[in-house]
Amino acid sequence: MPRPCAPRARARASLASSRAPPALDDPVSSIRFTAVRESRDPVLSALAFFFVMTSYYIIRPVRDQLSGAVGSTSLPLFYGVVFVVMLLFTPVFGWLVARFTRRRLLGWSYSFFAACQLAFVPAFIAQDRIGARELGVVFFAWGSVFNLFVVSLFWSVMADIFSSDRARQVFSLIALGGMGGAICGPLITRVLVYWLGVAPLLVVSALALLVALALLLRLSARHEQRQGGEAIGGSLWAGVRELWSRPFLRSMALLMLFGDGIGTLAYALVADYAKLHLVGSVARTAFYNDLDLATNTLGVLLQLTITRWLLVRFGPGWGLVLPSLVNVALLLTVMMVGHGNVAVLGAAVPMLAVMMVATRGFAYGMTKPAVDALYTRVPRETRYKGKNFVETAVWRFGDLAVTSAVSGLRLLGMGIGGLALAGAGVAALASWVSARAGWSPDLAPDQQRIGRRSASGISR
Repeated sequence: MPRPCAPRARARASLASSRAPPALDDPVSSIRFTAVRESRDPVLSALAFFFVMTSYYIIRPVRDQLSGAVGSTSLPLFYGVVFVVMLLFTPVFGWLVARFTRRRLLGWSYSFFAACQLAFVPAFIAQDRIGARELGVVFFAWGSVFNLFVVSLFWSVMADIFSSDRARQVFSLIALGGMGGAICGPLITRVLVYWLGVAPLLVVSALALLVALALLLRLSARHEQRQGGEAIGGSLWAGVRELWSRPFLRSMALLMLFGDGIGTLAYALVADYAKLHLVGSVARTAFYNDLDLATNTLGVLLQLTITRWLLVRFGPGWGLVLPSLVNVALLLTVMMVGHGNVAVLGAAVPMLAVMMVATRGFAYGMTKPAVDALYTRVPRETRYKGKNFVETAVWRFGDLAVTSAVSGLRLLGMGIGGLALAGAGVAALASWVSARAGWSPDLAPDQQRIGRRSASGISR
C-alpha cells in the first residue's frame, strides 16, 4: 500500500529538480545556466556596492564637518594619527586575510563596523562637550580603518571573483552602482540632517552596511561553490613585501601618493573656507554633503558616457592617464583664478570647490574602475594584501605628507597660486606614472587583446 504522502513528496522532488543546476552531461543547458548566473553577478555586485557607498557617504560629511570645524591647521594631526593606526592595522588585516575565508572575512569585518557606527552615536550627541578636535582625531582614525575593511575589501573581492576580461566589461557598471549609492547617501543626509541631527545618521549608515553585507555573502557563497572557499594564506607582511618586489605595485603606490596630493590639497583649502564661512556642525555637514553630491553626479556622468568605452576599447591604462591630464588643466586654472568664483549653472561657485569636485569625480568615475581592472591581472595575495596596503597605509602617508607640506608652505608665505602651480607639476608626474602602471611588465597578459590579435591573424 503506497504511503499517503508519496504524491506530495514526488511533487516536492519535481520542484527541487526544476530549480537545481543542469546536469553536467547536458553541456547546452550547463552553458545557458552559467550564462544566466554570470549575467546576474554584475547586477548583484552593483547593488551591493550601492549600499556600501550609501553607508560610506552618509558618514563622510559627518566626518568632514569635524575638519571644517578646526580648519586645515589640525589636519596634519588628524592624518598623523590615521597613518599610525593604518600601520598598526596592516599586519592585522594580513593575518585575517591569511586565515579566514572570504565569506568569514566579509561577515566579521562588516558586522564589526556596523556595531562601531552605533557606538559612535553618543559621542556625536555630545560633540560640543567633547570638542571637534578630540572627536575628529578618533573618528578620522576609525574612518580610515572603515575604508580598509569596507570599501577596499569590496573591490578586492570583486577582483577575486571576476576575470580580467570580464572586469573590463563590468567594473564600470559596478562602479556606477556605487556612484548611485554615493549620490543616494548625500541625498539621505541632506534630508535627515536638519530633521534628526548629525548623530542618528550613523544608525542609517549602519543599516545600509548590513544590507550590503547580506548581498555580498550571497554572491560570495555562489562563487565559493565553483572556486573553493579556502583562505589565501601567506605572510602577515606580504603587502609591504610586495610593494618592493612588484613594479606594478610600486607604480600604484607612487600614483596613490601623487593623486592623493592633488585631492588633499583641495581638501585642505576647502577646509579653511568652511571654517571661515560656515558656523555650526549642521551647516558644515550640509556643505560637505553638497560637495559629495556634485562629485558623485560627475562620476555617474563619466560612467554613463566615456569610462566603460575607454576601458573596453583602449584598456585600463588610459583610464589612469586621462584623469591626471585633467588635473593638470584644473590646477593651472586655479593658479590663474585663485580664490575667485566661476559661474556654474548660473551660480557663482568658488574655483576651489570646482577643483575638488572635478578631481574627485574623475578619481571615482574613471580612475577607480581602471585601477581595480588592473588588479585582476595580479596574483590573489596581491589583490588583497598588496592592494589594501597601497590604498590605506600609503594613502594615509600621502595625506600626512601633503597636509604638513601645505601648512609649512603657507607659513612661509606661499599663496594659492604657488600651491596650485606645484600641484600641476605633481599632476604631470602622475600622468607619467599612470602610463608605467597601466602597461607594467609584471601584469598578466591582457587576454582580450590577445584574442583580438589572434582573430586578426597577428602573432606576438
